[in-house]
Amino acid sequence: MQNILKRYFGFSSFRPLQAEIIRAVLAGKDVLVLMPTGGGKSLCYQVPALMREGTAVVVSPLISLMKDQVEGMAANGIPAAALNSMNDEAENLRIRAACVRGELKLLYVSPERLVAELPYLMRDMKVSLFAVDEAHCISQWGHDFRPEYAQLGALRQTFPGVPVIALTATADRLTREDIRKQLKLSDPAVFVSSFDRPNLSLDVRRGYQKKEKDRAILSIIARHRDDCGIIYCMSKKNTESVADMLMGHGIVAAAYHAGLPAEERERVQDDFIHDRIQVVCATVAFGMGIDKSDVRFVIHYNLPKSIEGFYQEIGRAGRDGLPAETVLFYSMADLVQLSKFAQESGQREINTEKLRRMQEYAESDVCRRRILLNYFGEPADTDCGNCDVCKNPPKRFDGTVLAQKALSAIVRTRQQAGAGTVTDILRGNFSAEVVKCHYGDLKTFGVGRDVPARDWRDYLMQMLQNGLFEIAYDEGNHLKLTDAGRQVLYDGRRVELAVVRKEEPRPAGRRLRPLRSAAVPVGPGSAVPEGEMPPRRKELFEALRLLRKRLADAQGFPPYIVMSDKVLQNLCEACPMTVEAFGEVSGIGEFKKERYGKDFVEVIRRYVEAGTARQGEK
Repeated sequence: MQNILKRYFGFSSFRPLQAEIIRAVLAGKDVLVLMPTGGGKSLCYQVPALMREGTAVVVSPLISLMKDQVEGMAANGIPAAALNSMNDEAENLRIRAACVRGELKLLYVSPERLVAELPYLMRDMKVSLFAVDEAHCISQWGHDFRPEYAQLGALRQTFPGVPVIALTATADRLTREDIRKQLKLSDPAVFVSSFDRPNLSLDVRRGYQKKEKDRAILSIIARHRDDCGIIYCMSKKNTESVADMLMGHGIVAAAYHAGLPAEERERVQDDFIHDRIQVVCATVAFGMGIDKSDVRFVIHYNLPKSIEGFYQEIGRAGRDGLPAETVLFYSMADLVQLSKFAQESGQREINTEKLRRMQEYAESDVCRRRILLNYFGEPADTDCGNCDVCKNPPKRFDGTVLAQKALSAIVRTRQQAGAGTVTDILRGNFSAEVVKCHYGDLKTFGVGRDVPARDWRDYLMQMLQNGLFEIAYDEGNHLKLTDAGRQVLYDGRRVELAVVRKEEPRPAGRRLRPLRSAAVPVGPGSAVPEGEMPPRRKELFEALRLLRKRLADAQGFPPYIVMSDKVLQNLCEACPMTVEAFGEVSGIGEFKKERYGKDFVEVIRRYVEAGTARQGEK
């Protein structure tokens, strides 16, 4: 195991649980693995695939993911291929023949293709193991159920002696049990890794309207000027409007959603992976299993519908272990829309409960990482220090009078108004709804005009969280007082509210500089925060980054497949002066040492010699 890890992947030690999982697979046991995105799931089947006789069959949901994985294997000198509809029939015939001859160590297939090939190809080839990636797709309780996965239970019956390893980044206890049941796993060994990703900062911003979101997003991208990022949106329309806004500010961006032609989606994904696009604005259809390791920020333009989906999406940032930023925007309009979706779904109760837990995360004033870890059954009793609540603990004040003004406005509308209209009443705005319903005649009209609209939106969400009113989703989303709200309004019960956090605005009129040309990767330009890497070391980092891009382009690979940002940092610290020393750096396996060692060492030598010459001049 240790030799395989070093020879092919360049690592001298396993991450937690990896070795135990591999031993279980080598012993022929079925295995269920829960490990966060970026936690090293793939090694759990790749290493035993290299050690067991035959070909490992990896079930993957997306062609783009298969392509990514096969390229990663090729970059490590491991024979692998994917059977899918993007190949011509001659290519698929060649792959089938290679499998029968035992020349491939890993074969990637979709669940549909696997079921179709079972009677023929699988009968004639030696299968070492089955790995079901993104295994939550098989469960109707999972956040991304795919009916085609349901046929995979046939594997255990057809191949009773071949181990099956099911892998997922996010699954609650109900989903885990369903995965085991649907795949008919035989007394599986279950491994649940730590879900903690301490390199990800967590930030929630409440009550922002479109213009405020746009300003905040531009500010985030300004901090990551040369870095790749993903912005997740609830609707197709939002993906396009946000992408247009970014392009208007000189940022290379593109929209990605299910309404686009397949060729366009593939182009956008390919451009993002190869660092030709800086920001993808996407619905949740984008990114499942994408191994791009240098994503430095993930923004949620809207509230996600479940913690499982949210956690998997933010997990696409910082997969190389370097710092990455995640920001979630949350408004009452999101909650109304998602509640409507949940109530109209075929699983109303479970989806409503998942949304409620997501809402609790967004509205909480305790450490956000603790909430996430506790949700996945990993108790955390200390604060993380890397979320907005830890960095800027909420300050509270007596908000009784503010609450009474808002609750009075709700009552005076006969509880027939939504949150936006109540805000207009408090602010004294003659909106169309206010005029139509004569709300301008109410005693509460304009009583809160001294409070900004965004602050009122935030206070209303806090009041909702405190149970002072409810949203009647079946009555036009009107606000209805609860018993607790009546106690505040009529009996003077005290209410504490949190002070609304203010974000530092970007300087007006400042445009972001356009992304550098496609000849220079977007990649890790600011992956290392300013001040943490000395200027001369940063010069080397940039030189290695350019070399990586050139080598990747020559092979048609994404740059991160050649070397991750983390490996480039390791090279900057070690400054190996020989190919042998290059091969000793963490993340450099035998194949990469032989293929890339000479080129990288030459750049490093030039850097060291230039530094020596400068010292001599001094």
